[in-house]
Amino acid sequence: MMLRHFLQFKDLSRDELLYLFERSRVIKSRFKRYQPYHPLTDRTLAMIFEKSSTRTRLSFEAGMHQLGGSAIYLNTRDTQLGRGEPVEDAGEVISRMVDIVMIRTFEQEIIERFAAHSRVPVINGLTNEYHPCQILADIFTFIEHHGSIQGKTVSWIGDSNNMCNTWLQAAEVLDFNVHVSTPPGYEVEPERAGLYGTDHFESFADPMDACRGADLVTTDVWTSMGWEAENDERLKDFADWQVDAEMMGVAKSDAVFMHCLPAHRGEEVTADVIDGPQSVVWDEAENRLHVQKALMEFLLLGKVES
Repeated sequence: MMLRHFLQFKDLSRDELLYLFERSRVIKSRFKRYQPYHPLTDRTLAMIFEKSSTRTRLSFEAGMHQLGGSAIYLNTRDTQLGRGEPVEDAGEVISRMVDIVMIRTFEQEIIERFAAHSRVPVINGLTNEYHPCQILADIFTFIEHHGSIQGKTVSWIGDSNNMCNTWLQAAEVLDFNVHVSTPPGYEVEPERAGLYGTDHFESFADPMDACRGADLVTTDVWTSMGWEAENDERLKDFADWQVDAEMMGVAKSDAVFMHCLPAHRGEEVTADVIDGPQSVVWDEAENRLHVQKALMEFLLLGKVES
């Protein structure tokens, strides 16, 4: 097989993504029926963490075990990477000892450099710029509840962060629309988002306008990892960008609410929304497990029919 990485959402084609969503459905169904499925027996996943994590570590580690393989947790503080070993050298060595690598780090450049020197597939578990595995789970969750996302409208409220950037990439690949509303000074940067077009993206000054008629409303914390020093300033700047019942009320009546978690109730979202009937955040969190199993299977084995 040709070596493939998943470093940005647009690294996979539309057809490949649709295949992954179908495989996620099959793999999830097996999981729910307690039906063993071990296509990755004797395969090893290395998980490299420079940023803290709950859902990413648990979903990748549990997922690899459920597929019959094993997972090794590496924190950069406890490895030579934390003592200045070049990323390129780490890529050369680690990829000779395992079958697949997941990295959760800061700058996208770090994971790109590692992948350029890796003999095995590399998966982006989160960087400052992108969070492609989370958007895989989000779109799969939407498909479960409403069918195809093609032609639908996603409303992004809040910071133009790695989640926002990845939603914008996904819209171009899968042909849906994203309405973005951010406070002044936090607007989308097309080059940083990795956009190659704007046909699927529209910006709104008023978050209520961005939510109007949306099929999905989503947000994230106002202060992402690495920007904690700006927290007090951001609390003031984002005060009018809290997703509440009024915003959900102008979306479609069957619109769903998503949040990648962890969430701060009373900041980026009200409790009655995230804990309300339109919220699918727990399905969304669980689906990280299933889409990542499908992704690892695809990167290691290609398309399978079973």
